[in-house]
Amino acid sequence: MKADLHVHSDFSDGSNTVEEIMELAAERGITHISLTDHDTVSGIEHAQKVGKHRGITVIPGIEISAYDFKRERKVHILGYAFCKSAHHIQMLCNPLLQRRHANSLWQIEQLQKNGIDIEVQEVMRRAAEGGIIYKQHIMSCLTDDHFTTPAYQQLYKQLFKGEGICARDIIYVDAIDAVQAIKKDGGYAVLAHPGQLDSFDMVEELVQHGLDGIERNHYDHSEQDKSRTEAYAKKFDLFMTGGSDYHGSFGAPIQLGEFDSPTEAVYSII
Repeated sequence: MKADLHVHSDFSDGSNTVEEIMELAAERGITHISLTDHDTVSGIEHAQKVGKHRGITVIPGIEISAYDFKRERKVHILGYAFCKSAHHIQMLCNPLLQRRHANSLWQIEQLQKNGIDIEVQEVMRRAAEGGIIYKQHIMSCLTDDHFTTPAYQQLYKQLFKGEGICARDIIYVDAIDAVQAIKKDGGYAVLAHPGQLDSFDMVEELVQHGLDGIERNHYDHSEQDKSRTEAYAKKFDLFMTGGSDYHGSFGAPIQLGEFDSPTEAVYSII
């Protein structure tokens, strides 16, 4: 068994189609995969059909863009194996998607007001399946440089960070609400890359509301992060997951399946 439980497609902010992802997964010997697109479950059914054709088990998944309002920091919550309707998840996430899209349109407007040549129609074309504009789609219209290059990062920070003309964020959902929505839909809630977002402090509180697991294997985790993850997993009886956090050309230069999930987590979920 080889499982990658953290993958993004063009149903959110990944550059690859579901078909491309499943082809790559088959080439890399992945047997179990979860499409964890941000705040949407739209691509799951299609992914399951494509995956089945290639002999790959697709576990329903999502990554909810949440927030720890007490400590004022972002917290991402992964959800797995929830029911097909995902009613509570969608009730929570659909308004979030609309806020993100509206903010992206505002950002495009700011670019246009400042004389930058960019058209909404072209950005929407790049948003592809999901129909929601992310910053990656805007950036892909502004530069041909890859996400990892200094030129890309400089432009991104200039526009979207600090005093940049597009530097406005949205209101995210409460991380506790995200865990509860996943549990209400019969799923498993996992804290995503706590080392990356420095969200370890919220583990105990999330456990009280049903947190099942914590992501250990992630490209942005140091050995210290992994050790802390193991300690929290042991203390609160959480299973540990892993994944590539694959975004294709819209993300870090990571191969699908390069960071996989412990087998025990897969068995816990399925």
